[in-house]
Amino acid sequence: MQNKQQFIQQALSAINQRDYVAAHSACVTLIKHYGDDAEAYFLLGIVHIEILQIHKAVRLLNKSAELTPEPQTYAYLTKCYALLGNMPAAVDAASRCPVVSLDKPLALDTVGVSLSRVGLHEEALKYFKAALAKAPDNASFHYNFAVSAKFAGQFDTARQAFEQAIALKPDYYQAHYALSDLGGISETTNHIERLSVLHAKTTDIDGKLHLSHALAKEYEAFKEYDKAFSVLSEAKQSKRNQFTAVEQHYDAIFNWLQAQQPAVSSANQGDPSSQPIFVLGMPRSGTTLVERIITSHSQVASGGELQDFGLAVKELAKTPSNQVLDLPTLQAAEQLSFAELGSRYLERTSFLLNNKKYLVDKLPFNFFYVGLIRRALPNAKIVCLLREPMDTCIGNFRQLFSLSSPYFAYAYDLESTGRFYKNFYSLVHRWQNLFPHNVRLQSYEELVTRPAEEIPALIDFCGLSWEAACLQVEKNKAPVSTASKVQVREAINTRSIGRWRQYAAHTAKLEALLADLKAN
Repeated sequence: MQNKQQFIQQALSAINQRDYVAAHSACVTLIKHYGDDAEAYFLLGIVHIEILQIHKAVRLLNKSAELTPEPQTYAYLTKCYALLGNMPAAVDAASRCPVVSLDKPLALDTVGVSLSRVGLHEEALKYFKAALAKAPDNASFHYNFAVSAKFAGQFDTARQAFEQAIALKPDYYQAHYALSDLGGISETTNHIERLSVLHAKTTDIDGKLHLSHALAKEYEAFKEYDKAFSVLSEAKQSKRNQFTAVEQHYDAIFNWLQAQQPAVSSANQGDPSSQPIFVLGMPRSGTTLVERIITSHSQVASGGELQDFGLAVKELAKTPSNQVLDLPTLQAAEQLSFAELGSRYLERTSFLLNNKKYLVDKLPFNFFYVGLIRRALPNAKIVCLLREPMDTCIGNFRQLFSLSSPYFAYAYDLESTGRFYKNFYSLVHRWQNLFPHNVRLQSYEELVTRPAEEIPALIDFCGLSWEAACLQVEKNKAPVSTASKVQVREAINTRSIGRWRQYAAHTAKLEALLADLKAN
């Protein structure tokens, strides 16, 4: 019979070789023969993280922590809770493994990534710096540090760290894209030659997509829009082939929501709190700008793009699919206790208030949930952005969204993006007609061309007293975890209006598709 340490070494070796069955067997055998063991439960937790059984990983890691509360165990609990979208639990777990308590660079990086995932970039940077001090030649650590630095507005620091990641790993596709996405492209400072060489020899679909978006960013800086469109279209078509059913998925949801007749709602059906302010709409339509405007108010905190409402719906609906947003979940949600749904959402997000009265949740796709939000939180205000259709669709096509998420797969094709926009446009107008006192359709173009008139009206709609700081978003220094992290640190301007015309040579089909909306 092996002793305990031999079983642990056997499990560690198996994990390093990705033989999770053998690792699991070694840990279970150890516990069977020697009784509860903190390290065995910890390694079982790691195994279940690797096989994406996160809920079970949480139970195993908590068991390990009960036996021996090691900081490293809390580091991986932080990761689990962040993956589950449980922000309060992630923050609590991170508080139990401060930077000084962790000696392994991977554990430090793990906590940093987890805190970054829940939007706490300033705190994440502390862990990344400590990880890099212990492992300065790790390209991933430099990249993760750079991402949080970028979101925290430390752009020069981010550029240096992205370059260091590329120096250590020349085919680090994500770092190449992130560097180009920071802007600052000029005749003397650009990466077109380096990107072109790597692009030509890359066969990996996701790698090609990152490099294509990077090249497009740089071509745009030199007004070479035909080149930008060509390199984007080719790479996006290859990726689109992986998501053949995405339009049917969304069509089913849009059609069902349009056909629903929401029951007459009263305040006593849901939670009466007026704390949440939802800012939603199509991606790249100005949601981040509106969030920055509203959160410049002294009584309003920023939550960023929170997944919590959809996750609360999924948890309470208990549907078996692995997708948070799908038709069966929305259908099952009709039978929920809306008071419980509203309370569950508030429980998940209240820690973000920071002693303020209101919280902005600006997840764009919350427009699918407006009917549920209205019943679960009948006093919540909902601001939906409407940007000119062509600008919105081209903006979505130009953006590199999460490659692992099926929710953005419509954006791999221009006409698919146009059809998605039309469905969105119809749905949000329906919401506004049903709930005129709760839903404000905010024109992006009106907002940036007439800020002195539009912003006071927006603030009044949210039930807030007027504060002049709301006109000066460039002075809002809070971190930004969205694709607009650079632009929203500038003063309000109109430069993005009509940007789609740069691609007019390639948009005839899209223009025809959206003609009826443009006429309106």
